[in-house]
Amino acid sequence: MNPATLIENPDVVLIGSGIMSANLGALLKRLDPSLRIQVYEATTGLAQESSHGWNNAGTGHAGICELSYTPKCESDGSVNVQKVIDIFEQFEQSLQFWAHAVASGMIDQPQDFINPVPHLSFVHGQPQVDFLRARHAGMSAHHFFQDMEFTTDRTTISRWAPLLVAGRDQTPIAATKMDRGTDVNFGTVSRKLLAWLGQQEGCGVADGHRVVGLTKSGPGWAICAKNIATGHVHATRAKFVFIGAGGGSLLLLQMAGLPEAKGLGGFPIGGQWLVCDKPEIVSQHQAKVYGQALDTAPTMAVPHLDTRVLDGKKTLLFGPFAAWTTKFLHREGSWTDLLRSVKLHNLTTLLKIAWGNLDLIKYLVQQGTQSMADRMKVLHIFYPAAQAQDWKLIDAGIRVQAIKRTDGEAGIVHYGTEILTSADRSMSALLGASPGASVSVNIVLDIIKTSFPHLFATENARLRIKELIPTYGENMRLPENAARFRELQLRARQALQLV
Repeated sequence: MNPATLIENPDVVLIGSGIMSANLGALLKRLDPSLRIQVYEATTGLAQESSHGWNNAGTGHAGICELSYTPKCESDGSVNVQKVIDIFEQFEQSLQFWAHAVASGMIDQPQDFINPVPHLSFVHGQPQVDFLRARHAGMSAHHFFQDMEFTTDRTTISRWAPLLVAGRDQTPIAATKMDRGTDVNFGTVSRKLLAWLGQQEGCGVADGHRVVGLTKSGPGWAICAKNIATGHVHATRAKFVFIGAGGGSLLLLQMAGLPEAKGLGGFPIGGQWLVCDKPEIVSQHQAKVYGQALDTAPTMAVPHLDTRVLDGKKTLLFGPFAAWTTKFLHREGSWTDLLRSVKLHNLTTLLKIAWGNLDLIKYLVQQGTQSMADRMKVLHIFYPAAQAQDWKLIDAGIRVQAIKRTDGEAGIVHYGTEILTSADRSMSALLGASPGASVSVNIVLDIIKTSFPHLFATENARLRIKELIPTYGENMRLPENAARFRELQLRARQALQLV
């Protein structure tokens, strides 16, 4: 990586070097090459927190296999598929921008960060088999998912994913499969995009620099960033600040004193994976397989058995297992993060949420203290023949669930990614979680539209956006657009070497 580069008084400051900042910075520079952009990252190296390949599932979340995205309609047994249709369309926008980045020479070697991996849903027990059948019926009726396959035949499932069937009892099972799934290393694509950004005129990327001051100054912001190695503090100003610091976003929002963040709290949840890199096992599994949530688990802890391609090597991950933590970041966090985030304006909200979610706290403590044997029992639901000696436990990323006053006594762990934007549109911050990384291009386009409306104001500007993301502004969900969607999808996948 090139040495840290600092520029004076940029137009845009991006705090954090994960997938959101990388996409936002690259898109802004492509849409307006005159913009001067500075990236600050506290860690040594870029995209080392939640976007890092080992800290997330790497699932290109397209709604294909994630059962939590398709709630059952209790009245008639059908399944609501609207959310997966939305997510699928948004993920395709990410693929299109990354395909443009490859085709235009912004980044190279797409196989470094994205690879084709079939996405499967897998269930056991007759009620869940019936649910999956209804899910398949609802999804395959839409042209996004028309090639999704469903089966209850064990021979077919064994052909799709042998580890799921070997040694299994006679409980009814079922699976769906789509071959257009992907495994994405969000850390690698972030680093590639930021490497390109750092080479552009008027742009700087500085790792090892922690933002220690963030103050409103006229129409923009005064920022102080401390070089962690030398202690030197770099002071600058910017017209717009994006806080894409993952779990660190809440503390930065509090530092900025943003009125829109009043009452906002954060609840950190640690993660762990079981990892297998034994070649004779890894070679038998080429899929991402998602199952149903366990009875005691929140929706974010839906188990899955994943093929991953990380550091040029194929491996298997199983999990996630949740864990209690008070840190907001995996590498740069402190055990005092949660305590430091408690303020008078959010104390009541936090206490109310804690009281209403004691079962969740108990679950997180139990998860973090369970034995290897306990974890293997969960793995055996997917892979009955798994042996403990073939797997090791590693820590993964930390998710900080944003807690708002409107959450009340409701469960606080839920899907969805939110953007908090100041009234004057000079600051935006990322909150929330899955499927955020996968739909990050769609999310940052909304940020640009809100805070840089001139980039959408003219016909030429809109045409430029469509050069980067061909489906932007079109409703690809409509049946009459099915043929055009398939054409554009194929073009993007060819550029990304997924076909």
